[in-house]
Amino acid sequence: MPDSLPPDASRLKFGIGQPVPRNEDPILLQGRGRYTDDLQLPGQLWCVMVRSPYGHGTLNGIDTSAALEVPGVVGVYTGADLAEYGTLHCMMPAPGLTDIQRPVLAMDKVRFVGDPIAFVVAETKEAAKDGAEAVYADIDTLNAVTEASAAAAPGAPLLYDHIPGNQVQDFHFGDAAKVAEAFAGAAHVTKLDIRNNRIVVCAMEPRSAIGEYDAASERYTLHVGSQGVFGMRAGIANELLKVPVEKLRILTGHVGGSFGMKAGAYPEYLCLLHAAKVLGRPVKWTDERTGSFLSDYHGRDHEVTAELALDAEGKFLAVRLTAMANMGAYISSVGPLMGTSGFMRNVQSNYTTPLIEIATRSFVTNTPPVTAYRGAGRPEGNYFMERLIEAAAVEMGVDAVELRRRNHIRPEQFPYAAASGNKYDGGDFTALMEQALEAADWKGFAARKAESKARGKLRGHGIGNFLECTAPPSKEMGGLRFNEDGSVTIVTGTLDYGQGHWTPFAQVLHQTLGVPFEKIKLLQGDSDKLIAGGGTGGSKSLMASGSAIIEASAKVVDKARIAAAHMLEAAEADIEFEPHAEGGARFSIAGTDRGIGLLQLAAQLRQAKDLPPEVPDTLDVDHIFDQAPMAYPNGCHVVELEVDPETGVVHIDRYVTVNDFGTIVNPLMVQGQAHGGIAQGIGQALMERTNYSEDGQFLSGSYSDYAVPRAVDVPSFEFISHSVPAKTNALGVKGCGEAGCAGSLPAVMNALVDALSEYGVTHIDMPATPEVVWRAIQQNR
Repeated sequence: MPDSLPPDASRLKFGIGQPVPRNEDPILLQGRGRYTDDLQLPGQLWCVMVRSPYGHGTLNGIDTSAALEVPGVVGVYTGADLAEYGTLHCMMPAPGLTDIQRPVLAMDKVRFVGDPIAFVVAETKEAAKDGAEAVYADIDTLNAVTEASAAAAPGAPLLYDHIPGNQVQDFHFGDAAKVAEAFAGAAHVTKLDIRNNRIVVCAMEPRSAIGEYDAASERYTLHVGSQGVFGMRAGIANELLKVPVEKLRILTGHVGGSFGMKAGAYPEYLCLLHAAKVLGRPVKWTDERTGSFLSDYHGRDHEVTAELALDAEGKFLAVRLTAMANMGAYISSVGPLMGTSGFMRNVQSNYTTPLIEIATRSFVTNTPPVTAYRGAGRPEGNYFMERLIEAAAVEMGVDAVELRRRNHIRPEQFPYAAASGNKYDGGDFTALMEQALEAADWKGFAARKAESKARGKLRGHGIGNFLECTAPPSKEMGGLRFNEDGSVTIVTGTLDYGQGHWTPFAQVLHQTLGVPFEKIKLLQGDSDKLIAGGGTGGSKSLMASGSAIIEASAKVVDKARIAAAHMLEAAEADIEFEPHAEGGARFSIAGTDRGIGLLQLAAQLRQAKDLPPEVPDTLDVDHIFDQAPMAYPNGCHVVELEVDPETGVVHIDRYVTVNDFGTIVNPLMVQGQAHGGIAQGIGQALMERTNYSEDGQFLSGSYSDYAVPRAVDVPSFEFISHSVPAKTNALGVKGCGEAGCAGSLPAVMNALVDALSEYGVTHIDMPATPEVVWRAIQQNR
């Protein structure tokens, strides 16, 4: 079996490149999906969390006596009851980080509104709620701080006695002296203060989990929405339960969105497992939307000074980001990633910037912890660079499109060693941008602007070039199971939480091994079935699982060739494999019409007796794909929008996106991923605002106060592919799941600033709500 794809596969109905509808859709649309909250286990109890109503305070004690008297309540637990367990903390390498060991339940202090301090278990959810309301917490309130810059100010309230100035990390990348020299010698320097606003994740499905414990085997089971059961098992078993991983099973069914938020462990999960062990019954918890706003990890939240140095011809000399990152009250498992290596790897984008410097200080505040949110530093880095380019073009009197052309990495420069330390394997950046401008009728903008002006509206257009560095594919399982009913199951450690993995994975297997598309199943959410698993995140799933499937298919062919030679009474060297022979995948004797089908062979091996030792008794394979370098999806978004100067309302009128996602396995699904990412980018740019009071109360803690895009808020998208296959994985794919955010943030905000430039506006921060836009107009009128 070759390590690449059959050359004729593009002609297959269900092969790579075909817009095959998602296998999951009939199940979900018919209400047959099974999310965690759909599960009801025999003897199940209910859990409700007791959360801090204050942003910051000293926790003097908790009185649970009244709660224990509530009918139906069977247990109330505080931090003292969980003393034997471990803590939550940062799980990624983070240079210079002062890590915080977060107790599962707060014990000495409460540090944000929603900080869990106890939990109640009862026979019904209603009884658990009544019990939770009866818990009394004696809290002396303290002053709170909710912004990184405020946390850094002299005299700011301290969240931890051992962390002076609330600073938990001082990250630096780049040669400061060389960068300073480049800025000192630059013909022009552009400088912008940019806010990367905090985001509430707003996954469709709130978090939910059920804990079980089997006393006989001393084994835990957790049903929970996640982004990968293999990693979740390791984190909870090793860090919290402090048991061998084989003593914990993680089961994940359908998941209604995550975007990074459900990747790691949360306090509630250990609470459920502890209660299940103590009470001898399954214990269930499902969050409500208010609880989600208060306790789910948030995204983004950086205050950045961005600078770009250029020579007299407009060539980029250096880019420098000086940032403050808000970690929230505790540090999530990947909290420091976004404002450090996320900025560093992605601010380069697709430009030949020879020097990069990133200086980020991270602070704790009285807010929920921050974690990865769709892109995890990649949209941010591209946003900063694109805003700098637009501002520099205005300041220098240079056309912004031409400024990009002058600085794009050219095809003949690949492989390109970027200042970030990454090595780009290929791309066609200028041609891709030109294609986007042509499709958007960039030259016809002036006429449309005049027509808008005649109606009393402001029109602007903007470009969002982007190149993002995906997460490098980690070790991933590519298991294949030949089932008795003639189907084949793919076993993988990545996990679909809305992406639709089943279909593209099946397309890869259909193409490489010739298994009929309709006979392919997917198993992905049971940690007991896995031998490896990197989970889903960083736009790497198809790079990892696709490569694992290709390599596992090769192992199946190797095993099957031996078995076919035995069954056909021929030499192994004479056995040929045709994955797409008429009638199905087939092994045959070269030069003859004698052969056997792949699925027929698998069935005969199941029934065979007394096979020679060299002949396998099954075609099943358990394979681990080792790893691969990261990939570099890139593209250009072009936006036109209108602004009503009397109200500040922004309407996006036209949207074109041209993307290089490498080999596209399923164009229908890739477009869907792009659309979703763009919509989330529009939400962050124009709508989604998190507000806190001075004492740390969350003022935008519901959909009455926090706006997310609806259908009327997003335009129709024109999606065009300009693919340059990656050279670092067998499929040539580059990842697409988060790219929509990376292109939409700069495209939308550049278009908005362009529209407001008539009033002298040179920059406006996200979220540019109607009020913010209206005030900017009034201040410059």
